[in-house]
Amino acid sequence: MLEPSHNNELPAIPGKRYFTIGEVSELCAVKPHVLRYWEQEFPQLNPVKRRGNRRYYQHQDVLMIRQIRSLLYDQGFTIGGARQRLVGDEKCEDASEYRQLVRQMILELEQLLDVLRA
Repeated sequence: MLEPSHNNELPAIPGKRYFTIGEVSELCAVKPHVLRYWEQEFPQLNPVKRRGNRRYYQHQDVLMIRQIRSLLYDQGFTIGGARQRLVGDEKCEDASEYRQLVRQMILELEQLLDVLRA
């Protein structure tokens, strides 16, 4: 298994749609029981469950696990701190999307005003 501080040495994520917990464990250098625990602690992490409660992770889940791993192992966050950081990142993304939408609306309204003045 890789050392926790070598996040850039993790293997590339294959172009598959779904990954089993064993595959994700290898891709993220985290044991399966840790992944199951993180599912309880991080609401953003929600793999698809099928027959017999088998977990199937998607590409965005693997990226989220790698981000959680980096926060906990590399940056030294606690579980609670990592959870807050992830929620804060989501809020920042929402705010930037909102600002971009407002800018676009202002631009369109200014163009409409120019048409009405002409």
